[in-house]
Amino acid sequence: MPYTNPKLKIFSLSSNIELAKEIAAEVGVELGKSSVKRFSDGEITINIEESIRGCDVFVIQSTCSPVNENLMELLIMVDALKRASAKTISIVMPYYGYARQDRKARAREPITAKLVANLLETAGATRVITLDLHAPQIQGFFDILIDHLMGVPILADYFQEKNFNNEDIVIVSPDHGGVTRARKLAERLKAPIAIIDKRRPKPNVAEVMNIVGNIDGKIAILIDDIIDTAGTITLAANALVENGAKEVYACCTHPVLSGPAIERIENSKIKELVVTNSIPLPEEKKIGKIHQLTVATLIGEAIVRVFEQQSVSTLFD
Repeated sequence: MPYTNPKLKIFSLSSNIELAKEIAAEVGVELGKSSVKRFSDGEITINIEESIRGCDVFVIQSTCSPVNENLMELLIMVDALKRASAKTISIVMPYYGYARQDRKARAREPITAKLVANLLETAGATRVITLDLHAPQIQGFFDILIDHLMGVPILADYFQEKNFNNEDIVIVSPDHGGVTRARKLAERLKAPIAIIDKRRPKPNVAEVMNIVGNIDGKIAILIDDIIDTAGTITLAANALVENGAKEVYACCTHPVLSGPAIERIENSKIKELVVTNSIPLPEEKKIGKIHQLTVATLIGEAIVRVFEQQSVSTLFD
């Protein structure tokens, strides 16, 4: 059903156009008319091809690969909207890039999650709607409004449809940092949790140490927020099978899947990897083991609730 208020505008940039179309369809509006072009030296220029004066504008852009191109596109779009007299500028960022550097873990490291927050605010954004931040405390890096949506309900609904016997499954966190996320999924599926104790000697390299919890003879469901090179998740899956798990499923919100990820997943003990479309999957990554769920309904509902000044927290239930 078309959304008739002309003051609601939704625009898409380059990173995830298919998701943007789905979200616009859920809301019941046409995507706003804009174009992204490049000068011959690679500089980005954006043209907004309709009036947005006094409108509440939502811009959909995941800062996934190519991260820097997509981030710069977003900043330039926000600047254009601000100068075109938009009433509010809400950034819908299904995947928030640079989130993994959220603190100084070692001397002389940057905190890029805070830097990106500063850039968005300086450009002129008035609100951010995002999905499964790598660390929830990143919300505190913003001095503008932020709505932090959760992917767990979408993943939980998918596994509930498989009609597993609750006594046969165990939800597994691949590291200590993901225990809260695993517990949320476990509560929805009424299952126990287990934790993999691992250490990471350097970025994108993980070593399994121990498995805390009973996984013997059970269907293990690994959950993470991001799967990048898939080293952690495949190592964990193989360790679970070696230690007595009957089957291993894995799920995450953000399928970054860079470098050797697809090959590792293909060759791992993972029976099925369930992801969302917060990041688009190119054809070469759409392998049989990967099942992609849409977040369009969730984000579309959030956009309508923000626009109509209704509660967003009910979407977490």
